[in-house]
Amino acid sequence: METTSSRATLLAATSSHSRRLHSLDAFRGATMLLMASSGMGIAQLTASRYPDSPFWKWLAHQCGHSIWVGCTLWDLIQPSFMFMVGVAIPYSLAKRQSQGAGVVRLMSHALLRSMTLVLLAVFLTSTWSESTQWVFTNVLAQIGLGYPFVFALAYARPTWQFIAALVILAGYWMFFAMYVPTEAELASAQAALPSHWNRLSGFAAHWDIHTNAAAWFDRWFLNIFPRDQPYIFSLGGYQTLNFIPSIATMVFGLLAGELLRSERSYPSKVKWLMGSGLAGVAAGLLLQMSGLCPMAKPIWTPSWTLFSTGWVCWLLAVFVVLVDGRGPKVASCWWPYPLIVAGMNPITLYCLWHNLGGFINRSLQIHLGANIFHLMGDDFVPVVERLSVLLVLWLIVAWMHRQRIYVRI
Repeated sequence: METTSSRATLLAATSSHSRRLHSLDAFRGATMLLMASSGMGIAQLTASRYPDSPFWKWLAHQCGHSIWVGCTLWDLIQPSFMFMVGVAIPYSLAKRQSQGAGVVRLMSHALLRSMTLVLLAVFLTSTWSESTQWVFTNVLAQIGLGYPFVFALAYARPTWQFIAALVILAGYWMFFAMYVPTEAELASAQAALPSHWNRLSGFAAHWDIHTNAAAWFDRWFLNIFPRDQPYIFSLGGYQTLNFIPSIATMVFGLLAGELLRSERSYPSKVKWLMGSGLAGVAAGLLLQMSGLCPMAKPIWTPSWTLFSTGWVCWLLAVFVVLVDGRGPKVASCWWPYPLIVAGMNPITLYCLWHNLGGFINRSLQIHLGANIFHLMGDDFVPVVERLSVLLVLWLIVAWMHRQRIYVRI
């Protein structure tokens, strides 16, 4: 078991000249562990044991994605990842520049990282398929497609970064607003929808599932690649071009990272994060309530970008207060350590969760007994099952941390 001394060693090791942000590692780790918990079985527990409880229904709703328009805790996982990519860039850039890396070398590394992330995403998506699945909606692919643009913007002034993000969102909004689907597209989309689906109406219909501008683009773009069957639509409505507004999410993270690296006082940094969060949430809600742009996470609408960024700013502020706000005392605090360990090996944890979750589940039953997940009763099987797998995944990255093994791209 790790002692207080070993926790202090971890925090000291990450406080090099690069000024690693402990709160960012903890936030990233919390997000990774939440994702790898696969909803903690809350939805199944609610359905079997607490079907009439408003609280458990609300909790189960938060552990799943909203249907097209709306926001849940689970919906905030991906924007948190993408925002944190931007936050980390100023720290990474400062570290590499201190080591003598020039612009050409840094941009080459950014392009290589981008390509690696996209190819890794395709590989993970294709893991259980009989052929390569050329789709680019996986979070790693989305980060990879937008990363070079965000990295290039890291050399611009914060004002120009902010303007660039707004221009991207405005241009993307116009791209959707000007697109009008054909009758054939409307009929095809309607046939693919479940009977209970409520289609968007009026001006908001420009952002409806399967009949929006990004869906039209994918019907052309994804059919360029070799496929077993022609691409018609994504079942969940996720589209490749989501990476464009996601660039704005990462740029807002970039601005947050520059704020946290600045010489501003600690209270000032927290106030800026909280104020920015309020502005983002308010702007997203205003765009939706005005009817100009619905908050649809699957196609990363501009209103969703602003709204989700606001929430992520608030979440980051909480971790800054709870972790960085403790100063040197954080080394003697036990709770950030499991999160920081997970947050320092995110690629490893993501790949393990994506590929080995089922294997770990079966292995636990083989070696510990077929009824190992029934310790708390039949209703709690999904909860025990998912948390057991999560514990094994964390133990793997904890062991890697003790061996100082970190997989980075």
